[in-house]
Amino acid sequence: MSAKARGTSPSVVLEGLAHEAISCVKKARKHHCSLTGDNFYANKLATLRADATNAYTSLAAGSAGEASAIAELIEAVFSASTVRTARLNAYRELCFNLRTAWQSAANGRPKDDGIFPLSILAQAKKGYLVTVGRQMNGCYAEGWYDGAAVIMRRLIEIVIIEAFEGKNLSGTIKKNNGDYLQLSDLITKALAEQSWTLSRNARQALPLLRDVGHRSAHGRYFTAKKKDIDDVCSGCRVAVEEFLHHASLL
Repeated sequence: MSAKARGTSPSVVLEGLAHEAISCVKKARKHHCSLTGDNFYANKLATLRADATNAYTSLAAGSAGEASAIAELIEAVFSASTVRTARLNAYRELCFNLRTAWQSAANGRPKDDGIFPLSILAQAKKGYLVTVGRQMNGCYAEGWYDGAAVIMRRLIEIVIIEAFEGKNLSGTIKKNNGDYLQLSDLITKALAEQSWTLSRNARQALPLLRDVGHRSAHGRYFTAKKKDIDDVCSGCRVAVEEFLHHASLL
């Protein structure tokens, strides 16, 4: 349910959803129902998780680090696989953050997801993806556009490798010594791979993402500007999500 539908702020909505999730988990345990099965409690938790993700996207922005922390706490509270103690600790920490840092953000700053929403990266359950995304968004928020471009290039490299590994095709993107290929060659391999179909937008975005990252990393006289990053943000969103889907992480 949206914050508008509930008639209150996204932070209050999210805290309420977290409380419902804790209650749902307790009742599932009482009735000996698995949260990973097909039953009322498992389905309710999945619905609450979807609502929580929507509420998260409506939150006013804190810093990139705060956004990453909230995304990770949401994952812990609403995941069916989280153990009891970890879920309770995450719930308490989430409530604390929503009533402090994010309440202040809602009163003073507009929302800005940066280059890529950390909540989506958190869904992949790979901590290093969230860490890389946090650094990328943080560089963008601080105006360090060369840094954002370089880390964006790194993120693209990671998700391409994840996709090949997810299809058990990692051997096709390694050198003879076992090291993975550089990004340019990874993109060539990804564009030619027959086990998936990339959208036209993703195919068009990959060379542009590579180029801005290369120029920021190696261009002696090149200094990235905000527009350089803004021009490729949508392509980054499309490409990263597609490769995470091909990796079966989303």
